[in-house]
Amino acid sequence: MLDEISFDERGLVPCVVQDEATGEVLMLAYGNRKSLELTLETGEMHFFSRSREEIWRKGEESGATMAVRQLRYDCDGDAVLAIVVPAGPACHTGERTCFYREVGGGASPEKDAPPAADEPHRVVHEALPALERTLRSRAAERPAGSYTVELLDNPTLIGEKVEEEAEEVVRAAREETDLRVAEEAADVIYHLAVLLASRGVPQAAVMEELNRRAG
Repeated sequence: MLDEISFDERGLVPCVVQDEATGEVLMLAYGNRKSLELTLETGEMHFFSRSREEIWRKGEESGATMAVRQLRYDCDGDAVLAIVVPAGPACHTGERTCFYREVGGGASPEKDAPPAADEPHRVVHEALPALERTLRSRAAERPAGSYTVELLDNPTLIGEKVEEEAEEVVRAAREETDLRVAEEAADVIYHLAVLLASRGVPQAAVMEELNRRAG
């Protein structure tokens, strides 16, 4: 079943783990044939520990398991990409992803050092996942004076705002610059994200529907 994979001289292959819903890279670990077979058999990620020289199931102690959705391999067959649904933080430090520090950034380079404030800087694909996490935080913590909380508490208002912002992006596309179109589109996306959050509909459900329509 895994004959496509080129394991190295130690019988190992690097495995990059990616969040299915957000596209974010969560961790890098190593697998051998047996750990990948267990992954496919159980539906949960298993890896091989090079320090302990044994197979381990992700989350067996922490509970932060990873349900595997798909295994892919690269053009050379010497690396694996695991697309997963994580049940908790990927990193043993408690961070959501192991890649929480930026080269040249303010965090300490020491092993397991905490992240620096406001780092790493977001790149394009992180915008929507970060927005969704912020909306969940606002809904749970309900800070005073929050515009997002005001919208979440008023389904009629959020519906009106989506309609209003949609009209504005159409007008910008007809009459204004590309920059203004991007700005107005961002307003639409923000308010639509709040609407989804108010209904408890994850963004991933929308993406799955788009995939379904693509056949």
